[in-house]
Amino acid sequence: MLVLRRLAEHDLPLLGHWLRQPHVARWWNHETSVEAVARDFGPAIKGEEPSEDLLAYLDDRPIGLVQRCRLSDYPEYLAELTALIEVPDGTVTIDYLIGEARDTGRGLGPRMIRSVVRATWNDHPDTPCVLVPVPVANRSSWRALEKAGLRRVAEGDLVPDNPVDGRAHYVYRIDRPPLV
Repeated sequence: MLVLRRLAEHDLPLLGHWLRQPHVARWWNHETSVEAVARDFGPAIKGEEPSEDLLAYLDDRPIGLVQRCRLSDYPEYLAELTALIEVPDGTVTIDYLIGEARDTGRGLGPRMIRSVVRATWNDHPDTPCVLVPVPVANRSSWRALEKAGLRRVAEGDLVPDNPVDGRAHYVYRIDRPPLV
C-alpha cells in the first residue's frame, strides 16, 4: 500500500541522502549538506512556505518525495507557465523523485503520482487540475506522468531547475474527475 505523509525534520537526513543519488541529482539541482537541506525544505515543514513536501511510503518503507503547491502561491513561476498554457485558478503542480535507484523502473513513479493526484482532489477540493512541467530530456519523468494518466497539453521554453538542461519542456495535465 502506498501512503503519503508530510515531511518532518527527522526525515531531512534521508532526503539529503536521496538528493545525493546520481539519478536524483541529475534532475534535482540542490545542495545536499545538512544545512542546505534544512534551509531548502525546513520552511515547508514549519508551515512558513506554502508548498507541501510529502514522503511516499510503500509498505512502511520510504520510497520517494512529492512536492505539491498551488501555482498561484508562486507568481513568477505561474507567469512563466501562463506564457505556454492557460492556468485555471486553483491549479496545483507537483514535483517528485524516487529516492533509491533500485526502486526506479518498477512502476513506483506512476503509482506515486496517481496517489498524490487522488490526494489532491481530497485535500484541495477547489483544485480544477494538476499541471506538471517536465524537461523534454527527462524521458523517465514524462513517461511516468503518462503512465499515471496525465496528458501532454503544451510544450515550450521554461527556465530549467538544473542549468545544464535546455529550456525545452513538456507540460502535462490531469483534470479533476467529474462528481458521480
